[in-house]
Amino acid sequence: MASRKINHLIFASIYPHYINKAEKKNRTKVEVDEIICWLTGYTLENLQKQIDTKVDFETFFEQAPQLNENASKITGVICGYRIEEIEDPLMKKVRYLDKLIDELAKGKAMEKILRQ
Repeated sequence: MASRKINHLIFASIYPHYINKAEKKNRTKVEVDEIICWLTGYTLENLQKQIDTKVDFETFFEQAPQLNENASKITGVICGYRIEEIEDPLMKKVRYLDKLIDELAKGKAMEKILRQ
């Protein structure tokens, strides 16, 4: 898995893709932001600061207040990789986020996406 490339990928450059994916399936930016904040512990204000300062994924997750305690409940396959088998901590967090956005785009209820 190309974790070195993702380390330096700018979060703000991928964020619009998350929103576009959701909006194409009649979901909203608000829901995308809720998912990101749930996973990372960022407030909406702090999430926007991360976007505005154009941090890379490595910094984005390093500075995250706290990964949600239910993140380990995010399982399955995303981008051809089984999340439970990913060893690289950063790549696992990125794939958690990818999986949550994918679930949103597939119409899953927010309560289930947020593992409530």
